[in-house]
Amino acid sequence: MTAPSPAGDEGNSVTVSVLGPNLRWAAGLNAEIVVKTPFVSGRIDLALSVSKLEGWADALDRLDAGVDVAWMEMSRGPSIFIQLNGEHGCPEVVVEDESGSMVTVRVPLVPPDNWVADHRQRLRQVMDHWVPMLSG
Repeated sequence: MTAPSPAGDEGNSVTVSVLGPNLRWAAGLNAEIVVKTPFVSGRIDLALSVSKLEGWADALDRLDAGVDVAWMEMSRGPSIFIQLNGEHGCPEVVVEDESGSMVTVRVPLVPPDNWVADHRQRLRQVMDHWVPMLSG
């Protein structure tokens, strides 16, 4: 399952892809964050729990209400921040990996009108498919 973040005309994208069950942690999913821009590209591994997926649902509600969000900010591993009115006058996704590589990437994006609804649908698909397979 892939839940892409919208890409602007510049070819920028931030994608969170669910890869499957985590074989070492029965209550988690293997995932990755992939950043692609004409200037910089990268990826980082991510472990998703049910609570992190529920946190994304809460973040989508806040985004829909016009509020900036931080997702996974208080956990080990990378964090994602979405600023609806970023430094470049458009929405930006900030991926921060302070606990690992100590790298932060700011990606300006131009989301389509229905991107929150699209992400809610993708999250429902992930929850319906993967969460029943998890224990704990």
